[in-house]
Amino acid sequence: MMNNHSENSNPGKTKRRDFLNILLGGGFIAWLGALLYPVFKYLEPPEVEEVKVSNVKIGAVEDMQKDSGKIIKFGNKPVIVIRKKSGDYIAFSAECTHLDCIVQYRKDYGQIYCACHNGRYDLNGRVASGPPPAPLKKYGVAIKNDEVTVFEEAS
Repeated sequence: MMNNHSENSNPGKTKRRDFLNILLGGGFIAWLGALLYPVFKYLEPPEVEEVKVSNVKIGAVEDMQKDSGKIIKFGNKPVIVIRKKSGDYIAFSAECTHLDCIVQYRKDYGQIYCACHNGRYDLNGRVASGPPPAPLKKYGVAIKNDEVTVFEEAS
């Protein structure tokens, strides 16, 4: 006599086992998602609303020494303001056009310098050397009643 029990095991047990495998697999996937979601949300930079600004007052003319530069905030964007040896003011975007590093005025070079990859710009904002692909965006500077104001120039 043949034993049907070994050949054809209980079909109800197979269905329960499949259900448990699906349930455990789904639970694992849900656990993995709950673990990874906060990590991805942390790595994703938050959206920052752009602040619209038409001009920024940076102080009195005598507040800044000749042949020096400083970074100011123009809304959400950094702008470098330079007072030349002649006393004239110039302003450019302070974000390097290569990888958006912040540039600085180097008195020893007489140029705008990006430390990330040794990029240099002349005092007209044009690329002097290094990897930057484009010139810096120019901003206007006005002096009225001994007060220095930086403004966005019309394109």
